[in-house]
Amino acid sequence: MKKIKIIIARGKDDYAAYAENVEKIYGIGDTIQEAKMSALNCIDIIKTFSPDNIPTALKGDYEIVWKFGVESLLEYYKGIFNQTGIARLTGINEKQLNHYASGLKKPRQAQIKKIEAALHRLGSELLAVEL
Repeated sequence: MKKIKIIIARGKDDYAAYAENVEKIYGIGDTIQEAKMSALNCIDIIKTFSPDNIPTALKGDYEIVWKFGVESLLEYYKGIFNQTGIARLTGINEKQLNHYASGLKKPRQAQIKKIEAALHRLGSELLAVEL
């Protein structure tokens, strides 16, 4: 199955969504959810084009992968995860995470991978939980 990677980025006044690996897919919104919906609406519109103008990735089955910047991810999940919890998961100082969330500082690639790996570990642990 093809994967369409859509990046969510925080701008000065809004959020943008754009496909990293497929042309013509863009979205914008005041919130991350609005930007995601805008990108999905864009895909629906593109699928109404003549077949010659529809990107190959949108023909047949595909999966959407939402790719967040650290700032956007921390903003999107702030009601679920706080910096204290993410600091505990990642080993990254809480104050540093606050700088990333506010956009005051940009994390190095190693820090980004550390955050991503910690969240994936948490996800795997949660998938193994039975109640």
